[in-house]
Amino acid sequence: MEIDTLKAFLAVAETGSFSHAADRMHLTQPAISKRVAQLEQQLDARLFDRIGRTVRLTEAGNSLVYRANLILQQVEDTERAIRNLNGEVCGQLSLATSHHVGLWRLPSVLSRYIAKYPEVNLDLHFMDSEVAHERIIHGELEMAIITLAPTPHERLIAEPIWRDELVFVCSRAHELATRKNVTINELAEYAAILPDMTTFTGRIVKGMFKDHDLRLEVSMSTNYLETIKMLIGVGLGWSVLPRTMVGDDVVVLDINIEIDLARTLGVIHHVNRTLSNAGEAFIEFLRGDSNYQR
Repeated sequence: MEIDTLKAFLAVAETGSFSHAADRMHLTQPAISKRVAQLEQQLDARLFDRIGRTVRLTEAGNSLVYRANLILQQVEDTERAIRNLNGEVCGQLSLATSHHVGLWRLPSVLSRYIAKYPEVNLDLHFMDSEVAHERIIHGELEMAIITLAPTPHERLIAEPIWRDELVFVCSRAHELATRKNVTINELAEYAAILPDMTTFTGRIVKGMFKDHDLRLEVSMSTNYLETIKMLIGVGLGWSVLPRTMVGDDVVVLDINIEIDLARTLGVIHHVNRTLSNAGEAFIEFLRGDSNYQR
């Protein structure tokens, strides 16, 4: 069973298309089809059902996906461990980050990192923190810099890097903007625009209102904080944003009780995955930028 054959199989499984898999692997479609056919012949099992232009995994194909990923991860881990022996910081570093972290926290770190280690090829993926969290659990990427989950996962090593203070905000034209000592009960009377309640940030806000036995009225939901800031700025509701994002277009509400509302941004990687020298060096750069009280 050849590594390139397994890679072709997984590319088709993930894209649901032989042509898209060919584009991903920079091969021709016949070359992808040949590799999959060789694998099916070797295993004596049909891996895909081809119905018109639709490609779907068979039961055998579904069973192979997990094992193929595991084999490739073990091969990559072995190669990485051997390369690490020479101490050089080079090669590919596959990492994920949320849009907010990528825009507001990483630019200076990335700039200094690539200046010091130009031989590293950064493979950067932008996605929701929750999606990145799952992809690291399944070993698909080396590390992720995201909003950390409230509860640690047994298969992950999570290191806090930044404490991200959250504040209540609204537009200058909103009824709450000029009020003093705004209560949580008053907030509950107005519509909010927040990240989806399945996100780590959404859960933090939901939990706070639940602790006060209040119903949270969410009129609109989006996971992009930059979009939320725009919607708040034009007066569509109140929200909770990182203090680092507060500008002239929104005001911080004067809340009448002390609330230590914050989320933790940090780096995660799989407990059983050997970090590359490039990955270890990147974590050191993150630690140098940290504001987290250890």
